[in-house]
Amino acid sequence: MKRGTLILLVAVAGMFLSSCGYNKMVDLEEQVSSQWSQVENVYQRRADLIPNLVNTVKGYAEFEQETLTGVIEARSKATSINIDPNNLSPEAIEQFNQAQQGLSSALSRLMVVVERYPDLKANQNFLDLQAQLEGTENRITVERMKFNEVTQTYNAYIRKFPQLIFAGMLGFDKKNYFEARQGADEPPVVEF
Repeated sequence: MKRGTLILLVAVAGMFLSSCGYNKMVDLEEQVSSQWSQVENVYQRRADLIPNLVNTVKGYAEFEQETLTGVIEARSKATSINIDPNNLSPEAIEQFNQAQQGLSSALSRLMVVVERYPDLKANQNFLDLQAQLEGTENRITVERMKFNEVTQTYNAYIRKFPQLIFAGMLGFDKKNYFEARQGADEPPVVEF
């Protein structure tokens, strides 16, 4: 009798857990983590372009050392912040966002310096780097949007019945969105 009861309990538990959406919650949570990694990836691409941009500008603007140093320091700060996709707290996202905004601000100042050097604006290496940076800024926007979309899908799923019952018990918590401050996280504007 005990063995029969155990088999029956396992069968009922299997049916009960299979309808709770556990596997789908895992899939959706992994999509959120994967998309956050993609957001970090495009920010890293921007950070990787900066040394080449700085070196190109440095050749033309030797005495603008303060601006160049500011860009290098902002890049260092932005690349030093790593967020665990499992801990996408508002504070962690805000810290990441602040570092990225500092880098955007430093890049804007660098582009103002570039305005003073007509030869630099005509340099093909600079033009190529500028185009790559602009493309990367567009990718950042797209990847942040995709992150928010998969986060919305995940959050909506775990908040619906019957998943709502099981999500908390199984450790699936609501994820935070990437929220840029209004006007503060825009790509640098370069005018020639």
